[in-house]
Amino acid sequence: MCETHTAVVFFVGDRAYKLKKPVDLEFLDYTTVAARRAACEREVALNRRFAPDVYLGVGEVRSPDTDVREPLVVMRRMPSARRLSQLVRDGATVDDVLRAVARQLATRHADAPRSREVDEQGTRDALSSRWEASFAQVHAMADVSPLPDGVEEVERLVRRYLAGRKQLFDTRIEQGRVVDGHGDLLAEDIFCLDDGPRVLDCLEFDDHLRYVDGLDDAAFLAMDLEQLAAPEAAAYFLAQYSEYSGDPAPPSLWHHYVAYRAFVRAKVSLIQAHQGTPGAQAAARRLVTTAVRHLRTSAVGLTLVGGLPGSGKSTLSGALADRLGVTLLSSDRLRKELAGIPAEESAAAGYGEGLYTPEWTAKTYAALLDRASALLSAGESVVLDATWSHAGQREAAQRTAERTSADLVALHCRVPGDVSAARLNTRAPGASDADADVATAMAASEPPWTEAVTVDTSGSLEAAVVQALAAARPYGAGQAPVFRRPYMEPD
Repeated sequence: MCETHTAVVFFVGDRAYKLKKPVDLEFLDYTTVAARRAACEREVALNRRFAPDVYLGVGEVRSPDTDVREPLVVMRRMPSARRLSQLVRDGATVDDVLRAVARQLATRHADAPRSREVDEQGTRDALSSRWEASFAQVHAMADVSPLPDGVEEVERLVRRYLAGRKQLFDTRIEQGRVVDGHGDLLAEDIFCLDDGPRVLDCLEFDDHLRYVDGLDDAAFLAMDLEQLAAPEAAAYFLAQYSEYSGDPAPPSLWHHYVAYRAFVRAKVSLIQAHQGTPGAQAAARRLVTTAVRHLRTSAVGLTLVGGLPGSGKSTLSGALADRLGVTLLSSDRLRKELAGIPAEESAAAGYGEGLYTPEWTAKTYAALLDRASALLSAGESVVLDATWSHAGQREAAQRTAERTSADLVALHCRVPGDVSAARLNTRAPGASDADADVATAMAASEPPWTEAVTVDTSGSLEAAVVQALAAARPYGAGQAPVFRRPYMEPD
């Protein structure tokens, strides 16, 4: 037998029998036989979506001294040694299982019915309300015992991320990404059988808590795998889910949902700690730390990489964007795109002439920031490669960051003049047309960039990248690993 706060499960031979307790817990009321029967029927119907051969139906038991028939869920008994959580603790290889679970979850999400009621739970404001409710519940417990370190940072990072991402969540709804999912995807409830995994025990008592973004549903298991000290398995599972579902979500959203699930679990652990459960307080601290790490990584950033021609800014921009796994936009390439000429075709001209007049430059920077704004609103961090040699351009970038609630980092590439000249004299043809004369003219009019972090790009590229990363990822090891999306064929 095993017992939860809402049910008792009896294991007899090859069967498991689940009786609902006659309890009223505010969020559910099982105090009548009719309510318990409805809950049993609902549990069987919903869980058959994931494990049809495990949930056999609703049975009944009756005491000899009453005619009242008590409903119960009848299930095939699963082998406890084949729980995914146990296999992970034992150090077993579970990639095949995780791939199969990801495929099954993506399939169920694809088949799930959509409706306005489901979509409403996927809005930015609905998610914000769930976060705020958890914050309120956690703070209500502060009078009894101190809250774990990091709760205030969680609140700040969550509100900042959501403030600038309404477009992202609207797009998720338009793409049909909000589904009637599982809602409680734990490794403890996944059994790894020879003919494939069985996923049990979905959330059945409140439909609204099951109406989630599919990625949010998958993030629950990723979070649980992290708590089982298997972060590589967590990242692998999310990547597999994204591939099977064809989900184009930005990595920032992956991290945000993992953080959300970790914080909800931390809240539950705090409640258990107040009830005297051993180890619950430590679990809450660990879970809040997990939430902080993922929220730091989910923060959307706008990184400006500037400098004079020959300073190595474009080389550093490309290497930094690749290391961070974010989008790179180049003013040199965009300028020629707007002019309708190939990026590698020369458009060389004197300083302030041709494609480099003030009017063309203003048009280029406006388009650059417009594209960056759209990406930032969609949850994508961006590196912008341009000279940023005028204060007005920098101020416009600052406004873009503020409007999209993005973290602005400015990097100013600097090298000695002889190094710059040598690079310009030996540079192969490319998107940039500036020569040594243009660089000299620009240097004479470049205002100080006091708010930028100076990066010495005269040495090795790796040394410059290390300097840049220190500014762009200030938390270092305090961030979660950057998830990499699987390659997807373009539409």
